[in-house]
Amino acid sequence: MAPNPDELAIPPMAQEDPESFEIARVWIAMKNQHCTLKVGVWDDPTAWGILLADLARHVAKAYHEDKGLDEEETLIRIQEGFAAEFDSPTDTPTGQIA
Repeated sequence: MAPNPDELAIPPMAQEDPESFEIARVWIAMKNQHCTLKVGVWDDPTAWGILLADLARHVAKAYHEDKGLDEEETLIRIQEGFAAEFDSPTDTPTGQIA
């Protein structure tokens, strides 16, 4: 199968570390979000909260570098979106553990 041109690059540190592994993949397909997760990495789901907070900081930094947006203001907008979706979900996850 040919590589997908929309697939993101593997980070250099992950390429260098022979023990690295992927834990999440998120795609937009058919106008919806589709995820593959490796949930058995941590026993405590709190670790996913830390991952999501770290990811939000990466997104804020990327918006700053790409669009010049203020990182703190971007983090606030991300938190607002997270809270709004948590309080009133626009979708219900479906699927199964593979």
